Amino acid sequence: MKKIFLNLGYQPLANEFKKNKTKVFYNLKLLFDTKTKLVSINKKFDKKVMFNKTYPYRSSQSLTIKKHFKLLSKKLRKIKKFKNILEIGSNDGAFAVNFKKQNIVCVEPCLDVGNELKKKNFNVYTEYFDNRLSIKLRNKYKKFDLIFSANTITHINNLKQVLKNIQNILSDDGVFVLEEPSFLECFKKNAFDQFYNEHVYVLSAISLTNVLKNLNLKIFKIENINVHGGSLRYYITKKKNTIFKIEKNYKNQILNEKKYGLDKFSSYIKFKNKTIVIKKKLKEMFKFLKKNNCKIVGYGASAKAVTVLNYCNLKETYIDYFLDTTKNKVGKLLPGTKIMVKQYKSELMKKNTYFFLGAWNFKDEILIKEKTFIKKGGKFISHLPSPHIFGLKKFESVKKIKIIKNKLV
Repeated sequence: MKKIFLNLGYQPLANEFKKNKTKVFYNLKLLFDTKTKLVSINKKFDKKVMFNKTYPYRSSQSLTIKKHFKLLSKKLRKIKKFKNILEIGSNDGAFAVNFKKQNIVCVEPCLDVGNELKKKNFNVYTEYFDNRLSIKLRNKYKKFDLIFSANTITHINNLKQVLKNIQNILSDDGVFVLEEPSFLECFKKNAFDQFYNEHVYVLSAISLTNVLKNLNLKIFKIENINVHGGSLRYYITKKKNTIFKIEKNYKNQILNEKKYGLDKFSSYIKFKNKTIVIKKKLKEMFKFLKKNNCKIVGYGASAKAVTVLNYCNLKETYIDYFLDTTKNKVGKLLPGTKIMVKQYKSELMKKNTYFFLGAWNFKDEILIKEKTFIKKGGKFISHLPSPHIFGLKKFESVKKIKIIKNKLV
C-alpha cells in the first residue's frame, strides 16, 4: 500500500530550461510503500519527455564528481580486473574516461550528451536502457562482469524491471555497483529538494533490499559517500555468488536506518512537518532581506533549486537572477519562474549580494572556489538543514544579523 506523506505543490519539469515561461506543472506528492518501504513520487513522466536531445546536466563540469569517479575507478581495479564493463547513464563520460575505451560500453539516451561522448570515441548506445536494449546488449556482448550506474536507475519508472534487466546481463561472478542519494541522509538533512520529476525513487538500504528479494540479486557491501548531499554506493551480485561475502557495513546501514525509523510511516510524517517549517522560515528570511533592500541572487540553477523555489513560492519577486556555468541553462528561465539564468562570472560575486545556494550538494567545492568572496564578507543562504546565512562567521540565523543604517552586515 502506498501512502502520501508530503505534498510539494505544483512543480514544473525540473530540467526544462526554456526562454519562455513554463506551461506544464504537476502536483508533486511523495509516497511511502508500507510493504517495500520504498519512497517514490506520485507522477511518472514518459522517459522521452525527461531525457531528450537537449538535456542540460553535464557531470564533468563538477571537479568533485570527476575526482569522485577517478578514485572509484582505482578502488574497482583492486576488487578485480574487469574486462567487460557497462555504464548505464554515462552522461558526458566522467566515469568512462577512467577506463580503456575497448573495455567499456556506455548507455546515454540524451542525444546531445550521448553524441558528445561519441566524439570522444567511446562505444555509446544513445538509447533508453529498457528490456529491448538489454536483450540487444546480451546478444552482442553476452554478459558484463561490471555494471555501473550513478544517479540513473532511480530515474527509470519501473525499478523492478530495470533491476531484472541488469540481472540478465550480469555475469555469475560479476558486480553491479550502484550509486544513489541516500534517503537516510535526505531524512537527516530534511532534503525535500531531492524530489522532482526525474527522481522517481529515493532509495534506502532497507527498501532496495526488499525490492531485490525476488530478483536473484543481493547487496553484499555498502559505502557512504559524500556526493549529491550524501549517497550510498551499493555493491550487488547474484545470490549464488559465493566470492563476495556480506560485509558488516551493509548490516550497520540497515540498523542505522531502522534507528531513524525509515521502516515506519510515522517517521515520514515527521519529515513532512520539518519541511513545512523550513518553507515558513525560508520565506521569512527572504522577506526580511528584501525589506532591508538586499539583493538576492541564485548560485547554481539546479533541479533541487527548482523544487525549493516553486514549493516555497520564492520566485522572481525575491531572486534577481541565477548564476550557472552550464551553457544549456544560460539565457533561459529557471523552470516555473521568470528568473533568468546568467553566465557565471567571478566579477558578479559582490559583497552586498546574498547568494542563495541552489547547488548545496556541491557546497564544499563552491566555498573553495569563492574563498575570496567570503573573505571579503560575502554571504550565502542555505535552506538545509534549516534556513541560515553563512560566511566567515559560519552559520547565522536571521535574528543574529545586525542592521546598520538599513544595511545587513
